[in-house]
Amino acid sequence: MSERASTPFHCPFCGETDLWPHEATHGSWECRACLRAFQLKSLGQISRTVTKEAHG
Repeated sequence: MSERASTPFHCPFCGETDLWPHEATHGSWECRACLRAFQLKSLGQISRTVTKEAHG
């Protein structure tokens, strides 16, 4: 994952955009609006398998 792709556009808690890199670990961010810190993590790709249940 590229550095740009892992940059959040808004806080997942309050929705504000006042985000700064958090010093603790790579990929960690802090929201200065709600004073929370969070981390982005990629879980990988999911399968594109389509089931009959999903499309009736």
